[in-house]
Amino acid sequence: MSSNSTRSPAPVPAGALTGIRVLDLSRVLAGPWCTQTLADLGAEVIKIERPAGAGHPGGDDTRAWGPPFLKHRDGSDSQESAYFLGANRNKRSVAIDIAQKDGQALVLALAERSDVMVENFKVGDMARYGLDADSLRQRNPRLVACSITGYGQSGPYADRAGYDYAVQGLGGLMSVTGERDDLPGGGPQKVGVAVADLFTGMYATVAILAALRHRDATGHGQVIDMALLDTQVAMLANLGANYLVTRQAPRRAGNAHQNIVPYQVFAVADGHLILAVGNDAQYQRFCQVAGCPELADDKRFASNAARVRHRSLLVPMLAERLLMRTRADWLAALDAAKVPCGPINDLDDVFQDPQVQARGMTQRVPHPYCDSLELVSSPMKLSATPTQLRRHPPLLGEHTSEVLTELGLEDARIDELRARGVIG
Repeated sequence: MSSNSTRSPAPVPAGALTGIRVLDLSRVLAGPWCTQTLADLGAEVIKIERPAGAGHPGGDDTRAWGPPFLKHRDGSDSQESAYFLGANRNKRSVAIDIAQKDGQALVLALAERSDVMVENFKVGDMARYGLDADSLRQRNPRLVACSITGYGQSGPYADRAGYDYAVQGLGGLMSVTGERDDLPGGGPQKVGVAVADLFTGMYATVAILAALRHRDATGHGQVIDMALLDTQVAMLANLGANYLVTRQAPRRAGNAHQNIVPYQVFAVADGHLILAVGNDAQYQRFCQVAGCPELADDKRFASNAARVRHRSLLVPMLAERLLMRTRADWLAALDAAKVPCGPINDLDDVFQDPQVQARGMTQRVPHPYCDSLELVSSPMKLSATPTQLRRHPPLLGEHTSEVLTELGLEDARIDELRARGVIG
């Protein structure tokens, strides 16, 4: 074959979850983050949204959570918020009013043909519509039904609505986040992104994959009960373990680490940097670079345990040293000595960073409102079944007719349901 012969493009590999259908009845963040992850891995995700009408704009609440909004080609704002775009790629949107009997029947029919259902309604709401996990699994015993709520399906808080911010407080995260109470700016702080929602979405993804493996082995689906509060307590990690060992509640430490020293933000001559010394050998190398080898030999600081105990003595001495040089100088010298450190970037810096770019952490996809929509990429790098950006985040009801036709409905029936507001 000659070198200039026309060759067929290489086939796109199937995703790890190709052939899995997910019925997504969730909204806002925890559920959509879960289903977006499944979609990135190849699952077909059908997102059910409320149709517009009766004074309601319709759709996932986050569609209206802006600005910023995606711009039309003429520069005007669309109704697609950046928030929504960040959690709903690779999905199809079907607008169905589940408060109507015919809408419930459509969802039941979709559930019969699905492998997974994800919802984050308040406890009991799905049962009012006949769409609770038990009802769905009676019609499809192989279904994996995942419910995400603030506090779970049991316990004294089960009936409460759950919000990430409240759970960060209730679950202890804000008690260990923020500057020390005795310093300027001290007091509780939430994390800058909705981590209780995001981690619950990720744990839900893991649970769904485990349940699918069980289903494939036994033929039976199961019910998954995910709660933001449970996840937040689990994500206390080493701080939770510290408390259970000592029964002493850790306090806010600002940018310092509770168990490692020096492992915090330091001011330098022209800004700040992060010093993340994780072991004694790194500490010794740091002291050499900083020109204070005597602090490596001092018994009060020679081991991490000793440095933690004498934190109040050591940190001011290191802080004085670090003020003597610029950030670039420190970063270059510490990196050469293999001492973990780093800058504190804003998002402009992040997306211009050569490592972030080399890792392909943004991708572009065509969108009805613009030629090219840039989105954050999935961080999962699989060699045989890579994640793919197949679809733009859908417009509200963009795929209603398409999906219902696949379900077997005739055009006349679809038109009649739309005229009655059952679908959008």
